[in-house]
Amino acid sequence: MPRFGQVLGIEGTAWNLSAAVFDADLIALVSRPYSPLHGGIHPREAAQHHASVMNDLISSVLCDPEAITGIAFSRGPGLGPCLRTVATAARSLALALDVPLAGVNHCVAHVEIGRFATGCRDPIVLYASGANTQVIGYLNGRYRIFGETLDIGIGNALDKFARSKGLMHPGGPIIEQLAATGTYTDLPYTVKGMDLAFSGLMSAAKESKAPLEDVCCSFQETAFAMCVEVTERAMSLAAKDEVLLVGGVGANNRLQEMLRAMCEDRGAQFFVPEQKYLGDNGAMIAYTGKLMLESGQSLPVGSSQINPSYRADDVDVTWAGPQPAGVLQEGPPFRAGPARGAEAIIEFEHGSAAKRRLSKRYRVPALDRRLIAERTRAEARLIAAARHAGVPTPVMSDITADTIVMEQVEGTLLTQDLSVKNVQEAGRMVGRLHSAGIMHGDLTTSNMIMRDGRCVLIDFGLAQVTTEIEQRGVDIHVLFQTLESTTGAAAALKAAFCDGYQETFAGAGDVIAREHEIVLRGRYQ
Repeated sequence: MPRFGQVLGIEGTAWNLSAAVFDADLIALVSRPYSPLHGGIHPREAAQHHASVMNDLISSVLCDPEAITGIAFSRGPGLGPCLRTVATAARSLALALDVPLAGVNHCVAHVEIGRFATGCRDPIVLYASGANTQVIGYLNGRYRIFGETLDIGIGNALDKFARSKGLMHPGGPIIEQLAATGTYTDLPYTVKGMDLAFSGLMSAAKESKAPLEDVCCSFQETAFAMCVEVTERAMSLAAKDEVLLVGGVGANNRLQEMLRAMCEDRGAQFFVPEQKYLGDNGAMIAYTGKLMLESGQSLPVGSSQINPSYRADDVDVTWAGPQPAGVLQEGPPFRAGPARGAEAIIEFEHGSAAKRRLSKRYRVPALDRRLIAERTRAEARLIAAARHAGVPTPVMSDITADTIVMEQVEGTLLTQDLSVKNVQEAGRMVGRLHSAGIMHGDLTTSNMIMRDGRCVLIDFGLAQVTTEIEQRGVDIHVLFQTLESTTGAAAALKAAFCDGYQETFAGAGDVIAREHEIVLRGRYQ
């Protein structure tokens, strides 16, 4: 691959305009943030700010124009007016200096600068920023999105809550300070497989009559526990042993502490880059642009349109090395010894399996006890209801506050045998489940076991009774995201699932259409 020297990168997807020069290491980094007088970010005002300071910003990092070998800019996702301002400046520089242009995905850039700064190899990434909350992992030439927010990003949720209480922008750091002296009280907790949602939590926090310090503490503890839970679930599914935290919200010390505790308890490594690389910054654009240019990815000026909805999984990662051996768990799904998942440990003896929910050190005790009790009760009730509706599930023999004893299901995890036939059969069983008014809540391929040609559904810990099309659509969305993030044959397998699903559920067409709407909602807001 050709080697490029200095690459100039410009970042300006939202409120922070930043430029940097990168060679073998960072040479220069300068930021000129936009600070709204009141309220949140106003896209046109932010773009006007970026245009007014662009020349000064570039001049401050461009010490030797003749040494520049490429220009990189944030192509998306982001706010359209801001992206257009940055793209115009990047095109002008590329033409004036007669060097190639790279259009960088903002989300991928966060991941790449995080990997550079920390030295991690193949992590599950929690990307927590203003407009994005995603769990990302690398597979087969792309960064796959295991899970993401179904409504707003964690940073936006924090900022909107802060504004409702008269706090200055950005709200996250102020909330962190207030939370340090607060006491936890219950707030809504919304996790759906590896997806999550913050709107209900934010609304409840706004309406709470508790002291502000207590609400800030409760908001943080609840939102961050949700983020850590879905990160751990992705780790368990993908069998990875590294976690990387990136994005502006990653600067929060409590979030770092919770992720570190989770990783320690799983025997995994936790990585977080230094502060200058966490928020939106020009260095991440310059570095990722350099990787792209050196791998042959350049962008003709005439084709350099911005993409406000540019997703990380749309990017061909041509600069990555060989895929680490095995991203999914190998071997039989159950062994003679205990098996550990994201939430529970399962111990096997004499044909039975005792599933015991584990206390999570990263959660405050009150929230931990609440989730364990709620999920154990709900799981037992809905396993029985699903079986009554004709869905194969394990037969239960005993239930306690945190443990369900059931039959040991002999078979092969769907994760380990993703054939069209098996996925179609899974679709039939999920159709029956939805016909009975039950949403599984965690429809991943590791929660389906193929036994004698039939699909047995397990792990009903996030299940609920509902007939809402939206909730059923979310159920299917969780499964489809799992397929996208774990196999290169996702399109054919999703089609097979839909075929089976439509065989056993009369409302399948409406749900499949709703799943497509949910996909579009997950894009940059």
